Amino acid sequence: MAEIKISFNGRQALCGAGETVLDAFLRDGIEIDNGCRQGVCHACLVRSLDGPPPAAAQVGLKPALQREDYLLACLCRPERDMRLGLGGAAAGYTAAEVVEKRNLNAQTLWLALECEHPLAYYAGQFVNLRRADGLIRSYSIANSRNSTRLTFHIRRLAGGRFSEWAHRELAVGDRIDVSDPQGFCYYLADLPAANLLLIGTGSGLAPLAGIVEEALHNGHRGQIRLYHGSRDVEGLYWLDEMRDLARAHANFHYTPCVSRGDAPSGIAAGRANDVAMAELPGLRDWRVYLCGHPDMVDRAKRQAYLSGAALADIHSDAFHVASPTLD
Repeated sequence: MAEIKISFNGRQALCGAGETVLDAFLRDGIEIDNGCRQGVCHACLVRSLDGPPPAAAQVGLKPALQREDYLLACLCRPERDMRLGLGGAAAGYTAAEVVEKRNLNAQTLWLALECEHPLAYYAGQFVNLRRADGLIRSYSIANSRNSTRLTFHIRRLAGGRFSEWAHRELAVGDRIDVSDPQGFCYYLADLPAANLLLIGTGSGLAPLAGIVEEALHNGHRGQIRLYHGSRDVEGLYWLDEMRDLARAHANFHYTPCVSRGDAPSGIAAGRANDVAMAELPGLRDWRVYLCGHPDMVDRAKRQAYLSGAALADIHSDAFHVASPTLD
């Protein structure tokens, strides 16, 4: 197949067989916002200026954006030459100031931002954080809607440009851009008696903690069971805070897990998803929330479904690589 020409902001890229528009742009040095590269964060949203794009390039977009021929460059494998532009919908950022920063453990940073304009969001959603040079990364909101601040758990990843910068250089008083909230892994208050199962690894605890806080604030009556896993005890954090919350609410149960070595008293041995499924063999009518390494999320989805949970009740944002390992 001949290479396809993609025009964007006066530049041109050649898209080969099987390549996405984003692949071609990055290879040819054309700058465009991007984050997850899996069609979740929507950072690479652009607009087709010469007709409808491939349907697969619009998966997950709101109908209004689809009608206006917007597409995600990371999902678009063009079938013809295309002219693209940013359009008016590519904005959606507000300025924020770093108001607090501290370590949760050796690898995880707690970051608090005060946004210039309040954001409407649900506990468990994520945003894109964009620094001054345009580098973007997606992070889940770690607090409920009952706060004027947004908080995040940022795990340091080896070679991670954004996470290393956030740990070493980002300081209180610095400014950073925050996108409109996104994602469908959030607390639903429509069934206050439903049982909730939450499983996370690494900094995947962040959105789950926000969901727990939101549910308890709303007087959720069903069981709320949170399993947080790491390879070792050093990778866990917020143990005291979660245990205090469990003592204060009879329907909230917290189980920290380690997958390697001996588990100290009060900590379960095994991967968080395996421990959860062993303790809860029947999940019919439960709502399940998963966050962590994509492989763990996929495995836990299968386990939850086989244990009786409906697919519609299993919520996750699997792009979120909160931990470099399954644990």
